[in-house]
Amino acid sequence: MERLAAEGVDVVRVIYPDLIGTDRARDVLVDHLPSACEHGLAFCRAVYHTSPQGDVVPVAGGLDAGLPDITVRPDLSTLAVLPWEPGVATCLGEVTDPATGAPAAESPRDLLRSVLSRCAEQGLRPVVGPELEYFLLEPAPGTPSGWRRAPETTGAVYTAGLRADPDNHLLRTLRHLRDLNIGVITGNHEFDGGQYEINLTHSGALDAADRSFRFKAAVKELARREGRLATFMAKPYADAGGSGFHLHLSCDAPDEKGVRNAFDDPAGAYGLSASARHAVAGIVAHAPALAALANPTVNSYKRFGPDTLAPWLIDWGLDNRSAMVRIPPERGSGARVELRLGDASANPYLLVAGTIAAALLGIQAGEEPPAPLEGYGYDTARSAQLPRDLSSSLDALEADTALTDLLGKGFTSSFLTYKRNEVERFQRHVTDWEFTEYAYHL
Repeated sequence: MERLAAEGVDVVRVIYPDLIGTDRARDVLVDHLPSACEHGLAFCRAVYHTSPQGDVVPVAGGLDAGLPDITVRPDLSTLAVLPWEPGVATCLGEVTDPATGAPAAESPRDLLRSVLSRCAEQGLRPVVGPELEYFLLEPAPGTPSGWRRAPETTGAVYTAGLRADPDNHLLRTLRHLRDLNIGVITGNHEFDGGQYEINLTHSGALDAADRSFRFKAAVKELARREGRLATFMAKPYADAGGSGFHLHLSCDAPDEKGVRNAFDDPAGAYGLSASARHAVAGIVAHAPALAALANPTVNSYKRFGPDTLAPWLIDWGLDNRSAMVRIPPERGSGARVELRLGDASANPYLLVAGTIAAALLGIQAGEEPPAPLEGYGYDTARSAQLPRDLSSSLDALEADTALTDLLGKGFTSSFLTYKRNEVERFQRHVTDWEFTEYAYHL
């Protein structure tokens, strides 16, 4: 409290992720911080079951239990002053069930912790490097959505500066994120107008997921301060590409010299260790179920398709960006696998947990992956297809009992119920496309 007061901070914003990765929060006056740490902050558990439109989905333990509480305590080890909001610091919250003191069943952060504990039993410490893309939009009154890309410049992929970013949105954002100390390293304009990519440094998996969660929350907040909208929606426009959430995964393991990259082996096939190859085999084997966590919205599956550089086939390759799993060319301490399946709407904790769980299952099974993809992919004669819609991926997740046993039945049941409600609501909704296609002639 004394340190915060000396820094001019009088409010601490305690944030935690819900099932879809949205930040839920409460502002706590610093004078009341000791009480919040001791007794916790009470939230309704149904916050995990609330849709983006405010509907409370009937997930077990919410409505049926009378809307009970969860308790959120500030994790002061994650405390950071917000560079753009004077007098405010922020930290993550630890979520527990007040009846048992155990982590809440739907807590994404604790789901990841449980998967990491299983990795620790194998002597492995997963290391993750996240890459995220998003669209920046500005108000456009009179348009169907009310927003347009900012700017709408095309053909500016891998550029920086005023040519594709005329008011320096990216520079301002990078500097604010740097001062938030969440490990942001680079940024550039991406393929489509108003689309940006920002990369974060690699670190232990929980820390990487924490930083990705805070990154997404911060980018959205910074855009709103300027009267704009930053969206991590998978594919916001039919005439544009989608936004990805790529994960670079390796594993550290102890040896006689300290710690080594367990995925590197100069004598192994492709310069990869057996553990790395088994991890690839696990990700490939569990890809249909993993899609439910990596591509978690109805909109996600509109990002897929030939020539999109979004993987819709189940394959892997050596330094091949048309593959679902790419092995970058670095070896030694840089040996890793890159999962290109995820889109930007994914909850970072669930994407990281699911990827590591699939890799761990592969390591435990000890099987080799199929032959790597050569040349340009997207050939259904060579590779099986991923689920083509959210409903199919949810069915695949439910059927993959090896993966759901590792993720936990309580979490899986809640996630499936919540997401199937999303599918049902979408199927009942009459879209603009349907009216345009049918109303005049039929």
